[in-house]
Amino acid sequence: MDLLALFAKHWKENFARSVSPECTLLIAISGGVDSAVLAHLIKRAGFSFQLAHMNFQLRGNESERDEQFVRSLAQQWNVPLHVKRTDAEAFSTEQKISIQEAARELRYEWFKKIQIELHEKSAAPKRQGAWILTAHHADDNIETLLLHLFRGTGLEGLAGIQPIKKNQYLVRPLLPFYKKDLLTYAQENRISFVEDSSNATDHYTRNKLRHQLIPVLQNIFPDIEKQLAANIERFREGLEIYRQAVTQQIERISNWRGNEKYVSVAGWKKLNPLATYTWEIIHPFGFHAAQISEVIKLLEADSGKYCQSSTHRIIRHREQLIIAPLAAKTAALITIDDADTNILFGEGKIIIEKINFETIPTNAAANEIYIPLESIQFPILLRRWQQGDYFYPLGLNKKKKISRLLIDLKLSATEKEKIFVLESNNKIVWVVGIRLDHRFRLQSQKGEALHITYCK
Repeated sequence: MDLLALFAKHWKENFARSVSPECTLLIAISGGVDSAVLAHLIKRAGFSFQLAHMNFQLRGNESERDEQFVRSLAQQWNVPLHVKRTDAEAFSTEQKISIQEAARELRYEWFKKIQIELHEKSAAPKRQGAWILTAHHADDNIETLLLHLFRGTGLEGLAGIQPIKKNQYLVRPLLPFYKKDLLTYAQENRISFVEDSSNATDHYTRNKLRHQLIPVLQNIFPDIEKQLAANIERFREGLEIYRQAVTQQIERISNWRGNEKYVSVAGWKKLNPLATYTWEIIHPFGFHAAQISEVIKLLEADSGKYCQSSTHRIIRHREQLIIAPLAAKTAALITIDDADTNILFGEGKIIIEKINFETIPTNAAANEIYIPLESIQFPILLRRWQQGDYFYPLGLNKKKKISRLLIDLKLSATEKEKIFVLESNNKIVWVVGIRLDHRFRLQSQKGEALHITYCK
């Protein structure tokens, strides 16, 4: 078996269109046989690459040995090396997740940071500066399928490990090859590598599958590995057809407005099967399968009802369900000490300048106001509006709650969250970008004025 030739053919057929020759390949290398063989194949194939090794400090001297091995390899090959030392056990305890999950999160978060750095330096097309390569192989894929199957999964889980994730610039080029193929290649080419002693234990569920379950299944079905690998490929092809059909239906009833997704309630109700489509709509936004029924209830709920994930909220607004990022907690209150200043905040920029009355135009734009300087008492506050806030809308000499104003404007809950007010001496001067307070209107052409502009 000529693994190098098969690898080169596999790369050309599956990855060459996505990964341009100018891109840097960042190989995730532990020092074990899988990643050592991957690095060797990439080197022999003539690609430009760098190595990235994370030391999780989980195995004492072994972890130190692995790091030194990778450092020696990078020096021998004269290729750039990125090394990160981290305490995976402490992170696992802090986040209340398993060691394996902790290691995965830490690893990929670090990879993203390296990618950003390499993107900025790259001569490749925009956003194609670096691709991450991991050494997952066919045995890993089979074990992943079994884990998903026993724990419960959707079609995504049956498709196993994805060979390429374009949105993450991630490639797994060894998936067609088995562990035994990699070991044979390493022996034939005298490739050095290190052994992870934890792989020989049954401490992890994956190891139990590898050492206990799969050998039993092989005694019953000798070709089970090939059959499961073939099934994964069929599931993956079926998943692609499924995705195309689902995406078409979801796009038909939804649209994007900035970073918010608006979905027609009437259209959502007609999707069948409802639970499956609901999952496909919500899971990219951090929602869990257990929340499907909660989201479906929103289809019959009153405006303003919502449910949320760790990153997003789904809000019922009239005949739409709006999927929006959680409101930013920053820039909720800003103190402005003087005129002639620019203030950046969560929803844009406020520009304040002191002017003479002669420069005031007849008609102001919707995003700007002119007020007498003498009517303002510094410092003034720029803050989010709150329940109970009221002001005197320009043209009306009676107060009105801001909540009522926003209802009259038919703003959605997410749009309301983006509304700020300017406040001086406990009085609201301006509902920013919407309405000036009547008490701060220009009443004469004497003295100086403040020109305040809001830019999104």
